[in-house]
Amino acid sequence: MIVLLIYVAIFAGAYFLVKLLVHRGTRDFTARKTVTFGDESAVRPNRIASVVSVLSIFLLWGAFTGSAWVPGVLHAPGPFTGDAQFTYTATADGVDPDDATVTIRVFAAGTQSDPPPVDPGTGWARNDSDAIAAWRSGLVRVDRNDDLGRDAGHRVIAINGQLIAPGKEVLTDFGRIGMSPKGTLNVEPAKGWQMEPIWLPPPEAVVARMIDIARNGYRDSTLWEHLGWSLFRVVAGFFFGALAGIPLGYAMGLSDWFRGWFDPIVEFMRPVPPLALIPLVIIWAGIGETGKIILLFLAALWIMAIAARSGVSGVSISKVHAAYSLGASKAQIMRHVIIPNSLPDIFTGARVAMGVCWGTVVAAELVAAEKGAGMMIMVASKFQLTDIVIMGIILIGVIGFGIDMLMRAAERALVPWRGKG
Repeated sequence: MIVLLIYVAIFAGAYFLVKLLVHRGTRDFTARKTVTFGDESAVRPNRIASVVSVLSIFLLWGAFTGSAWVPGVLHAPGPFTGDAQFTYTATADGVDPDDATVTIRVFAAGTQSDPPPVDPGTGWARNDSDAIAAWRSGLVRVDRNDDLGRDAGHRVIAINGQLIAPGKEVLTDFGRIGMSPKGTLNVEPAKGWQMEPIWLPPPEAVVARMIDIARNGYRDSTLWEHLGWSLFRVVAGFFFGALAGIPLGYAMGLSDWFRGWFDPIVEFMRPVPPLALIPLVIIWAGIGETGKIILLFLAALWIMAIAARSGVSGVSISKVHAAYSLGASKAQIMRHVIIPNSLPDIFTGARVAMGVCWGTVVAAELVAAEKGAGMMIMVASKFQLTDIVIMGIILIGVIGFGIDMLMRAAERALVPWRGKG
């Protein structure tokens, strides 16, 4: 919730700052258009907003992980580390209550430390020490070195002068001290707002891991082999899906018989997530490469069929009548009218299908894959290697974004008439 509120504040602040400093000094002729609100042609991505958005996400990531790449003044409060003390008051049978001090050494996660040496003192309750890792808690048996133990009725009744009982807690400057039902103290140092590296490592740890895997590989394969196999599976599955889906969509758009025959099948399979087909694909095609490509083929097939059908259905009938009036044959109408006018919808469907295939490849590579970005992510997750998981997610996103950019460029080159009537 804190991160969300900060992100919303950055969004609002950046918006008004850009409006105040940038737009005031530039001439924007978009406002001269007769219609702007609701006009898609009047809306273009604001490049400043895009840059600020990416930087904001990186800043929040670094701030809440204590990244060395983010100035320390911007870091969110981190977990307590260092030495801290608290005093407990204990009672025992036949003696007066006595006080003793416990020194707690809180060390950084991923390192080791011994309890600091302390002077035991002169009372029957002896001073003690312990060591606890940051973001963790620990049970501290303060009676283990006292002259009188639990067999003599040893019982802690106060922490730093505040009464405590089983199930209760006392807040200190460095964290929380609770008491278990059996009377053992549970010391929990303050965790702060930063994320523990096992849950979210800082950006530099992810980059360092990526460099290491790029040099030395992971699971007997280089990083580029993992990404290459994922890319090959996605492209192969998409290619065969488009190869079958586009003609099917054209047939459904041009023939009432084909549409009546295949429409129930397409509409039934369209909402079925590809992940639900994994058990069936394993039974039919096994766990080899064929099964993975078939799964991605099915992920792309229905999308491409619907896109092609929508493209054919959206062709203006006036263009078809004009072609007939000029003496065009059905083959000529198909080549010069229907295909060119349906290509924009097909390219849109191709971009959606490619995105779905990228989202499915991780699941497809769960099935006994030896190489692939999805396999790398899933194996790393079993060992809680979060930096590898995040690295794989980022690389999949970057490659998917790059493919989408290439498909947009291909659409602009091959379908320059899109949106021009």
